[in-house]
Amino acid sequence: MRLLLNSILLIFSMTAAASCLWGVSHLAWYYALPALIGFMLINNMPFAILHEAVHGVAARTAAGNRAIGIIAAWAFPTSFTLQRRAHLNHHKNNRTDKELYDYYLPNQPRWLRNIWMYGGNLLGLYYFCVLLGNLLWFIAPGVYRSRVFVTKIAPALGFGSQVPELAKLPPLTIWSELLGAFLWQALLFWALDLSAAGYLLCLWAFALHWSALQYADHAWSRRDVMNGAWNLKVLPISRWLALNYHCHLAHHQHPQAPWYELPSLVDDQPRPTFWRVYFTMWRYGVRPAPQMGAAADLDFLFPPEK
Repeated sequence: MRLLLNSILLIFSMTAAASCLWGVSHLAWYYALPALIGFMLINNMPFAILHEAVHGVAARTAAGNRAIGIIAAWAFPTSFTLQRRAHLNHHKNNRTDKELYDYYLPNQPRWLRNIWMYGGNLLGLYYFCVLLGNLLWFIAPGVYRSRVFVTKIAPALGFGSQVPELAKLPPLTIWSELLGAFLWQALLFWALDLSAAGYLLCLWAFALHWSALQYADHAWSRRDVMNGAWNLKVLPISRWLALNYHCHLAHHQHPQAPWYELPSLVDDQPRPTFWRVYFTMWRYGVRPAPQMGAAADLDFLFPPEK
């Protein structure tokens, strides 16, 4: 039943996303703009299903889980195996010195950390860096796994804690999954007669939303591997389209719970809105990092009334 539900949602979301892609390329601007916003939002659903598969809860069987994970990854586009390793690393490193984007450490230049936050998380470059990394693996896997890329280039781009382990994954598995993902994107481009400008605009709109969400649900939260996240308040339609991805603290506390159980696992911890966290990131940039174990900065997010 779980596989059937997620398969229906995957077919719906990928079809809707394709329709939005077509609309942005072919319709007048007053129709193309709603299509652009639609793509920005609906493309989060395949990613949320990929996220379920990464944790092994998209289907009851390992084979079904892997199959739906590989297909959901086409919408990003990425490799299921790459994403699984990267995301499980995130759960291991969350809020540690290896994975901070809202703070900077004493040995780190603030200006560089701000580039990562503003450029990466808030302007969408985080998403495009992932895409470029996938493309590099696909066309030159030896370069991606080279010592220079792993030890020099990846850390400079903010992926120093991820790439060393990603480079150890089986090359043929990653390459074949990326081939499927890139072929799907090429098929969409050809079959829907997309314009390059319309296609890239849709990717950028999605990148703005996806890149911001990946850290808005962590920024200024407790420096704790399990509890360093928020259950964000968002409109019901946004939460549904992302399959409760905004219940992120509940997910970190219960990573084996499927998406439809997360609302029932939300505890009584403070719940900022997505927009409150988002705009504090824009307004203040990175801040000096507190010690590991420090509580969430509630006075910063919820300043006392004067």
